Amino acid sequence: MPNPTVTLIQCSDYSQPKIAEAIKRQFDLSGGLEKFARPGDTVLLKPNFIAPRSRRHATQTHPAIIIEVARLLKDFGARPFVGDSPAWGNVFGCVKALKLEEPLRKLSVPVKQLDKPKWCRIGANDTNVGISSVALDADVIINLPKFKTHQQLVTTFAVKNMFGCVAGKRKALWHFAKGKNESDFCELLIEIFKFLKPALTIIDAVVAMDGRGPIRGRTRPLGWLVGGTNPIACETICCKLVNIKPDDLPIIKTARQMGLPCPDEDKIEIAGDDFPKSIYTDFKLAEPVPLRFSLLHVCKSICKQVALLVKSAIKRINRGGR
Repeated sequence: MPNPTVTLIQCSDYSQPKIAEAIKRQFDLSGGLEKFARPGDTVLLKPNFIAPRSRRHATQTHPAIIIEVARLLKDFGARPFVGDSPAWGNVFGCVKALKLEEPLRKLSVPVKQLDKPKWCRIGANDTNVGISSVALDADVIINLPKFKTHQQLVTTFAVKNMFGCVAGKRKALWHFAKGKNESDFCELLIEIFKFLKPALTIIDAVVAMDGRGPIRGRTRPLGWLVGGTNPIACETICCKLVNIKPDDLPIIKTARQMGLPCPDEDKIEIAGDDFPKSIYTDFKLAEPVPLRFSLLHVCKSICKQVALLVKSAIKRINRGGR
């Protein structure tokens, strides 16, 4: 089996010319856009929309990256749309917080809530998981996660972002059902990623988050886009950028236990810009909290989500009546 390739592109900020060039290089170095999509394909752009916080917090995938990937696909003749099922609020609130509504409207790129679950049997144990039919109906998925620390899983780089294709508060229920055993939960995440088969992952590490991730951490400029088709290779290189041992990540450790290909750092080919000579040694990890949600936590979470959705629906109805 050939060594996996991870594409590293330096990008110092989110200005349009720099992001546009960096995204184009990501696709070119990965084999060209035609390797991943065809004209006419519907393409789900799956960012990390966890909660409606503005771009200055580094909580969500930066809108500049979403816009430029969408623009490239539109120019190619594909039909991209942006979709997620955030832990808090809904996809429309997250898009609004990022001031992404108008740029996407100008590109005629729809925004869709990843809802309408379809029960899918996933993994060797045929685990029944409610995956959004909106995601399943896409011809292609491009994974656009954010480089962040995570209080429950150390970091979130490539794999966990596809958990957002599980519709609604079913994610909280899986934390309750599988969270008692770290390996069981990470195996679920890996199997969901394998089932959905995103064509390409591009990780937003231009400005990352450390500390109390994945929502309330500290912004940390790193200046990179990290891309590839092998998510574990991408996770491994992300670890190397900030001086984390890959096997300290529960997702990588579980992938090894599952017998999946988990290449060592020196077996991963780097395309694009040279790996930095000096890595970040002061990237602060989050204080760990239990992975398993209590039943009370799940119930509170569902109630808050219902309240947020009702409030959002009332606002839309009021706007429509004017």
